[in-house]
Amino acid sequence: MFKRILIANRGEIACRVIETARRLGIETVAVYSDADAKAMHVDLADYAVRLGPAPARESYLRGELILQAAKDTGAEAIHPGYGFLSENADFADACDKAGIVFIGPPADAIRAMGSKSEAKALMGKAGVPLTPGYHGADQDPAHLKAEADRIGYPVLIKASAGGGGKGMRLVERTEDFDEALASCRREASASFGDDRVLVERFVTRPRHIEMQVFADSHGNAVHLFERDCSIQRRHQKVVEEATAPGMPEDLRQRMGEAAVAAAKAVGYRGAGTVEFIAETRPDGTPGDFFFMEMNTRLQVEHPVTELVTGQDLVEWQLRVAAGETLPMDQSEIFAFGHAMEVRLYAEDPDGGFLPSIGTLNRLRLPDGNDIRVDTGVREGDEVSPHYDPMIAKLIAFGDDRKEAIRKLIAALRATEAAGITTNRDFLIRVLADKDFQDGTLDTGFIAAREAALLPGRARADESVLIAAALAVLDGEAQSARRRASAAGDPHSPWAMATGWRLNDSGPVDLRFRDFEGERSVSARFDSGHWRCRVEGGDPIEALLLGWDSDGLRVRIGGTLMRFGLDRTGERFTLFSPSHTYVLDRVDPLAAATGADQSDHALTAPMPGKVTAVFVKKGDTVKAGTSLMILEAMKMEHTIKAPADGVIETLPYAEGDQVGDGAVLVTFEGDA
Repeated sequence: MFKRILIANRGEIACRVIETARRLGIETVAVYSDADAKAMHVDLADYAVRLGPAPARESYLRGELILQAAKDTGAEAIHPGYGFLSENADFADACDKAGIVFIGPPADAIRAMGSKSEAKALMGKAGVPLTPGYHGADQDPAHLKAEADRIGYPVLIKASAGGGGKGMRLVERTEDFDEALASCRREASASFGDDRVLVERFVTRPRHIEMQVFADSHGNAVHLFERDCSIQRRHQKVVEEATAPGMPEDLRQRMGEAAVAAAKAVGYRGAGTVEFIAETRPDGTPGDFFFMEMNTRLQVEHPVTELVTGQDLVEWQLRVAAGETLPMDQSEIFAFGHAMEVRLYAEDPDGGFLPSIGTLNRLRLPDGNDIRVDTGVREGDEVSPHYDPMIAKLIAFGDDRKEAIRKLIAALRATEAAGITTNRDFLIRVLADKDFQDGTLDTGFIAAREAALLPGRARADESVLIAAALAVLDGEAQSARRRASAAGDPHSPWAMATGWRLNDSGPVDLRFRDFEGERSVSARFDSGHWRCRVEGGDPIEALLLGWDSDGLRVRIGGTLMRFGLDRTGERFTLFSPSHTYVLDRVDPLAAATGADQSDHALTAPMPGKVTAVFVKKGDTVKAGTSLMILEAMKMEHTIKAPADGVIETLPYAEGDQVGDGAVLVTFEGDA
């Protein structure tokens, strides 16, 4: 076994690898960019080496710097994690030439499976079922469109070198093919440096089921059962579970055999995932299946497999890379219970799922009750625009699927993250959906239920506003007590916690603003409690019972309530079991700050890079016209005209970097 390894990654996967390495007595070397100098994985590792500036292309994607760090620290092997260089065959080759073990498959296997078209050809020879499509070398747009017309719509355009949902476009009409192809190629080029694509028939009501495979250098290969990743949004996985609901045993066996055959066909070694699309039968169970791709690395969702098999897949990786045989053969591997994972992201579901950048002012993650949390961040850390915005993976284990769902919902309700926007509430709604709980799954699940799953931001109700008001009043009372204590007079009326006010003759008026506007709360202290009235409502008795790191406990009317609470400046983030509320306290005496927003301008929703501009000054555009494309967090975001108008200014050109809130386009008309 290795004495020291380097982890060529960051965030939760780096922390995850460090955990297993430490248990096995292996020293670890972390690498980091300037943005990650104080990151959790840096603190956990035994050694840490700076790579360079924040952009990944100047740090985590610099293979030569990582190899030099391994040499300088005496690391015998490099674990690539997932993403970055994990499926880079040239890097695997470079490790081999440097005499450093790459904890992953051989470079030839990465190349064979890294090209979707080449992988399809190999799988066909190995007898693995394939989806009808075009996987050829002719990349002329006219030829690709003709192939799509031949296959029949809907079709899926996929980046040949793609993965992780990047570089994929669903096309339902021949008229939309050209624009979708151009967009897919741009994203593929930006994400993978390769704009080649393939075209496949899109299976209606598909189930996305993948098999975890493992192989060693002694000719052994096994599978560790399947994961269902059908709950997706735009090809990005939202919920992952093991094993697949409703999976017939004969289908499981055939799919497992096909996955092992795929691994053997490319001389595989280490951890890999063979992904299949299965057509949904009338009874909702998976039926005929087709090979999609093979991910030649550990997957983000590997914890669900670990929980149902009782195996540590990172330990398996390390042992296989060190030349050992697989820890088990197929007859010794069993699955028991049910595991389910969701990814908590810093993103805004009500704002088109755009990434949310900022500081984690508050972070409370669940603990216990068969809940596993994999994270690479802590309270106070920054969510950077440079990397994937995942905060944590929450994984629940239960005796059966219903129990796993119940535990995972409870875990999400105990999760609180403030300072950024998260998808917590959205995930709760997905898990609570009746069809999901019944196991009625397909990859179009979220799109078909958007109205229910994305109802819009929850407006703060009376209890939320009163709770925020009590927090303000308590904060002011504590400030008064601190001033009195500093003055050496603990008996001063300023030190009283009863809400006493000099010449008290009326209520305290507080104003709060949320996404729908401002509302006031009038509060008056009377006989040991506050009498509060929210604008437009009736008076109600309220009392603050306690406020600590666990949250705010209040009695409003006759009801006891608890809210998680973060107060940063005059911004209040309150967490109920199913909703997150953000309120800003408004000081009516304060002067207005900031420039007025023009009704005739579009601003950048986040920092990013302009990758395409489709209009010029003076152009007349219609509502919905694509104006430009902004690339941020490794995703493309199309900026469209909100209404008819005439382009007045375009401050940025293709290739320019823009900041959050930068004015991208102004209009002369009513846009």
